[in-house]
Amino acid sequence: MSDRAKAEQRLGWKLAMPAFIVMVAVTGYPILQAIWNSFFSYRLTDPDNREFTGLSNYIVSLTDPVFWTSMKMTVLVTVFTVAVELVFGFIIALVMHRIVIPRRTLRTLVLIPYSIITVVSAFTWFFAFSVDTGFVNRWLEWLPFIEQDYNWFGGFWSSFFVISLSEIWKTTPFMSLLLLAGLAQVDGSMEEAAKVDGASWWQVLVKVILPNMKAAVMVALLFRTLDAFRIFDNIFIMTGGANDTTSLSVLIYRQTIDRTEIGLGSALSVILFLCVLGIAALFVKGFKVDLAQGRN
Repeated sequence: MSDRAKAEQRLGWKLAMPAFIVMVAVTGYPILQAIWNSFFSYRLTDPDNREFTGLSNYIVSLTDPVFWTSMKMTVLVTVFTVAVELVFGFIIALVMHRIVIPRRTLRTLVLIPYSIITVVSAFTWFFAFSVDTGFVNRWLEWLPFIEQDYNWFGGFWSSFFVISLSEIWKTTPFMSLLLLAGLAQVDGSMEEAAKVDGASWWQVLVKVILPNMKAAVMVALLFRTLDAFRIFDNIFIMTGGANDTTSLSVLIYRQTIDRTEIGLGSALSVILFLCVLGIAALFVKGFKVDLAQGRN
């Protein structure tokens, strides 16, 4: 590295250091506080009897069937929604990439669901599928298993379907925008050369387009997976965790806010944080993309 490059690097660190320190302090303090609290039997309504219990909160959490039920729901909704969003998001990105004339209008329309606050979106889907206020049953009454009084939130799979549908509807635009950025970076001359060589549309997609937008696909999957793994609003509003639809975030809310068990809630929060770290490490390791250098 030349002296000029080293000087520019030092200048960059000096300029970014204040923001970096603030960011570490803001994000690091709550994490360290949660780790510290997780080693205590600490009830918010009885702070005088706070007692150090070591890893007992983690043992209680990991041996409780409720924890594994919430983990199953969290993993299921994460895998299903992210997989569907990847397919739909890629199709929408291809359409936006190919269409030239109404491109800006199309992108604006696609972004509307993502611009809506998650709580508002969840209430909208909840009222649409409710027995008393909903209109979905009336629209689908031609189906043999749908009746006017069919309760979508009365069972696990029907609740899971509505929760996933609302999540997919809201966040697919975000996935499509990230993939659109990756599509824009694919060299068009490579596609033309493949077509001249007789490659089919599918071969161009698999051999040329997808390998060259690997970084964009990784970022889209990583962001959405981490976001979906922390799902809270939709479940809290639609079912409140009934019918085994409790996610890890909802379980943490119950322990920390409803039961004021700060120690146990902090232990669950640390477990969720470690899961998120593990997912991020798996994606970065699996895709083998060097985002800092901008190449595979």
